Amino acid sequence: MPRPRSLTPDRLAAAALAVIDRDGLAALSMRTVARELGMSPMGLYRYVSDREELEGLVVDRVLGDLDTTPPAADAPWRDRIETMVGRLRDAVVRHPEAIQLTLTHRHRAPGGLLWSETVLGILAEAGIDGTRRVVALRALHGYVTGAIRLEHLGPLAGTGTSAIAALPEDRFPYLTQTARTAGEVGPDQEFFGGLRLLLRGLDG
Repeated sequence: MPRPRSLTPDRLAAAALAVIDRDGLAALSMRTVARELGMSPMGLYRYVSDREELEGLVVDRVLGDLDTTPPAADAPWRDRIETMVGRLRDAVVRHPEAIQLTLTHRHRAPGGLLWSETVLGILAEAGIDGTRRVVALRALHGYVTGAIRLEHLGPLAGTGTSAIAALPEDRFPYLTQTARTAGEVGPDQEFFGGLRLLLRGLDG
């Protein structure tokens, strides 16, 4: 029986992302995506063989618009890396529950592979090579992943920061003071401030 033309890979990915955005990554399954599309789970198997293939489609959609063009070569290398990391953040921050999938399928997703290739080229031009380049790329991936998850699950503007600020000052003087200051830090300042600290460390 021929496949309906309307059920494209992009539509499958959109349905899977709707499930993830609404109910979290743990809710993703062939059954929940089939329900999102108004079809039977067995019918969905005519389009994707398993959840892993479905996850790959999700990552392709999340990273599909990621700009992997190398930034202007006359800019300092740290500024160029910052531009690339900012682009990756913009691509994945809209779907923070799916960020784990961008790591799981990083060896398959064209957008992620091209991003890494561009970043590695910038690092190479900066004289960062060998094991330092391996660690640098992993550190950048780890920073983006961790920073976005932290912003999503425990934002500085959230109730957790207020609770920490209200702790007894005699027991937690530095923690309470830092939590009160945290209210003055916006998401971009937090993200790019941390990134710049990391990039300065790569010079060592």
